[in-house]
Order: sequence, then structure tokens, then C-alpha cells
Amino acid sequence: MKNEIFDQRGLSFLSLSHALNDVNQGAIPALLPFLVTQQHLSYVAASGIVLSATVISSILQPLLGYYSDRRPMPWLMVTGMLLSCTGIALSGIAASYWLTITCVLLCGAGVAAFHPEAFRFANYLSRKRPATGMSIFALGGNIGFALGPLMMTTVVMAFGLKGTLLMFLPTSLMALLLYIETPRMQSFRPPDLPKNEQAAENKPDWSAFIRLTIVIVIRASFYYGLVTFIPLYLINVRQTSITYANSALTVISLAGAIGALVGGQLADRFGQKRVMILAIIMITPLLLGFLNTNGIIPLFFLALIGMAMVTSFTAAIVIAQNYAPSNIGVASGIVTGSAIGLGGMTTPLFGKAADVYGVTTAFYIIVLLPLIAAAIALRLPVPPKQSGRSETA
Repeated sequence: MKNEIFDQRGLSFLSLSHALNDVNQGAIPALLPFLVTQQHLSYVAASGIVLSATVISSILQPLLGYYSDRRPMPWLMVTGMLLSCTGIALSGIAASYWLTITCVLLCGAGVAAFHPEAFRFANYLSRKRPATGMSIFALGGNIGFALGPLMMTTVVMAFGLKGTLLMFLPTSLMALLLYIETPRMQSFRPPDLPKNEQAAENKPDWSAFIRLTIVIVIRASFYYGLVTFIPLYLINVRQTSITYANSALTVISLAGAIGALVGGQLADRFGQKRVMILAIIMITPLLLGFLNTNGIIPLFFLALIGMAMVTSFTAAIVIAQNYAPSNIGVASGIVTGSAIGLGGMTTPLFGKAADVYGVTTAFYIIVLLPLIAAAIALRLPVPPKQSGRSETA
């Protein structure tokens, strides 16, 4: 079994756990329209709720990754899932804005705790096809983000804000199943090399890693601006219903799930750097298409944006791990925690622009970000494990 290209059973457990962990984070933007209506929040205050989840994640993920590189802590996956579903469950019954922020912080801490060890295990289980294996793992996260808005809208529309308590059940059940499966997955951890071989084989390229991190920060800034303001744009500018607006978030994430699978296979075949750059470049014209079309066509553009965003991110994670092969926990924690958190911190700036100039103007600022990210990515070196490829992107 351990000689297979990748371990399908273990990756399936990880992917499903990823889905039910990230469903809680994906539900946060869908909660905003209800809170704006009931608590009369400004765009800046609403974007601050999203920011609170990303800040705690940006701090915890690399820190936990650092320690897990030195001492494996697989229990963090289960603990993180329980914290994330507890935080989102309590967010709807919080009595004030600041209590809501506290609950969202708890959710963000749980999401952060899950990811470093989960990315490490995905790397172990992927074996000879790292991008394909990582895409299966990423598929779960995107399904979770897709289901998050749908689940949040359903429970709140049916039961009011106290319906968020139901969000606790599916993730806590999956946490129990993952706890049972973890010992088997641990058997796939590769044996440690002698220290002299580790130094030669696993020397990190931190210069390239930092530049890649900047690309991911810019991509995250675009992503959080998009998911925060798309519902508000559709409701306030296009005059759609809350249900329709939150469904747009589901479209993005479901399409991202497809992008995760297709992108991983393309990256293993054509090179992760090339696929990442092409996917990033596509985002700007697609967003312009969303802003300048009507009817059902904008949803088509959002679907393509979702595919491109996840394709680029799946490739970026594998590149990051290849730049720092002896520090997978730190690398994964930085690119999925700090980099994304820093990107999320720009959301209130877009919120300020939306308050002063309108949501549409904020989108025309956001549309420039992928072009900046692509320009930086073009100068990245080919990841070490791809050095045998003729990749010139």
C-alpha cells in the first residue's frame, strides 16, 4: 500500500476533514449581510469581522508549523476542527459586535490549528504526485468554503441567528472520525535522513520563498476583497436578494473545487510555476467580465475566477514546500496563515473605499492585484523538485 502513487484512503479522510473544518470559515462572509441588517454595521465594521479571523490565523499557523517541524503534533488537526465549529456556532448568538468578533477569533484559531499538520500529512500521503495529492486535499477545503455560505444562509433563514448553533454538529462528528484514522496515516511519514544528507537534500531557498509569499499575500488580498464585497455588491448595487448574493459565494467555491482537481493534474504535468502564473493572469479579465455583464453571465465569470484562484493557490503550496522541504510545517503555515492573513488585513482598506466611493469603485481597485502578483511570480525560480523539467515560465 505504501508504494502506491498516493494513499487514496488517507487523502480522502484529510480532504473531508478539510471540508468540514473550512466550512466554518467559509460561512463567515455569508453571516455579514444578516449582521449588517440586524446590527446596522458599516462596511468597515463588517469587513473587520472577516479580518479578525484572518489575523489570528496569520499568527498561529506559522508558529504551530514551526513547532510541528520539530515535534509532530497530529492532535492539532482534531483540536482545530472542534475549535472552529464551536466559534462559528456561537457567533450567531453573541450579544454584541465585540462578542461576535471573539467567536470569529475562536473559529479562526481552530482553522489555523488544523492546517499545518494537515498539509504535512497531505504531503506524506501524496508521495510521487505532490500537486495531484495536494489538489485532492485542497478540494475538500473548497467544497467546505462552497458549503459554508449555503449552510449559514439555510440555518439563519430557517431559525434566525441562533441557527448558527447547528454548525457545530457536522464538523465535530468528522473530528471524531479523523481522530480514529490518524494513527494509520502516521505510518506514511517518511524515515528521517541522516543529518548530513538532510542538509544537502533539503536546503531551503528562503529568498524564493519570500517572493512567493508576497505573491500569495497579494492573491489573498484579492480573494478576501472579492468574497467580502460580492454579496454586498450584488445586494446594494445589483439589487439581488441575500439568498442569491450568498449563492454567488457558493458558485466561486464549487468552481474552485473543480479548479483544485484539474489544476493539480496540470501542475504535475506542465510544472507548478507555469500553471500558477497562467491562472493568476486570467483573474483580472474575468473580474472585469463580472462587473460589466448582466443576467446569469456574471455567475459564469465568478465560476471561472474561483477555478483560477484555487488552481494558482494549489500550485503555490507545492512550490512553497519544495522551496523549504525540511520546513514543511513552517512553509505551509506561512503561505496558508501569515500570507493569507496579511492579505486579509487589506479588506478594511477596500471597505473604506467602498464607504467613500462605492462598492463598484472598490472592485476596480481590487482588479489590479492579480497583475501585480503575476509580475512578481514571473521572476521566481523553478522549484528544486522540478529542476529536471524544461519550465521557462
